[in-house]
Amino acid sequence: VERSMARLIDRHLNHRNAARSVVGMGAILAHEIKNPLSGIRGAAQLIEQSAGGADRELAQMICEETDRIRRLIERVDIFSDDRPPIGKRVNIHRVLEHVLRLHGNAAGSGIRFVERYDPSLPSVWGNRDQLVQVFLNLVKNAVEAAPERDGEIVLSTRYRLGFKFAGGGGKPLELPIVVSIEDNGGGVPDDLRDNLFEPFVTTKRNGTGLGLALVASIVENHGGIVEFEAGRGRTVFRVRLPAMTDDD
Repeated sequence: VERSMARLIDRHLNHRNAARSVVGMGAILAHEIKNPLSGIRGAAQLIEQSAGGADRELAQMICEETDRIRRLIERVDIFSDDRPPIGKRVNIHRVLEHVLRLHGNAAGSGIRFVERYDPSLPSVWGNRDQLVQVFLNLVKNAVEAAPERDGEIVLSTRYRLGFKFAGGGGKPLELPIVVSIEDNGGGVPDDLRDNLFEPFVTTKRNGTGLGLALVASIVENHGGIVEFEAGRGRTVFRVRLPAMTDDD
């Protein structure tokens, strides 16, 4: 158990350092690239107004691609903000229900969602929108990993005392809230497991590799950690968060 805990702590520190390694780069990109992108898009819009046929389509493509690049830069720029989230009391089950509503229409017809929630789970203190982003990313990844036929995704919550972690080097913090997203897909390639939460690491052909890095960054800013376990045809991502107390 001690060896497993040591590996978990070491892996979490590596995830945190990897996410922070793009902080400076994100700030520079946001400042240096957004302005010329706006100019490119503006010029393309002017061309689109006076062009026709194939030229109009090319101008529209330029606008679409500059918008895509801007969105990518904004996602990277999120890493430059490591302030604790401005939050409030959040019911994690409401967050998960909202995520499933958002993702419901996108799931394949052969994928089954199973919800196993602990109804006595206390609230967490955090930013609801950011937590929605965390679990939306994890559910989206699970849907993409699960087989279209007989695919299954299990969302579960539980309260587990005894797990403490001092991510910022301060007093160990209890992380009893455990939210798990499990799928029966192909798992995580062995060569990516140690670097899975690093920016720009991805198994997807058209992926940016920022989804899990963003998940790790948001969870850390909420005082928690994220981990994963893969094997025997199942992959589980677990988010551990502190619970609100009567003093909060």
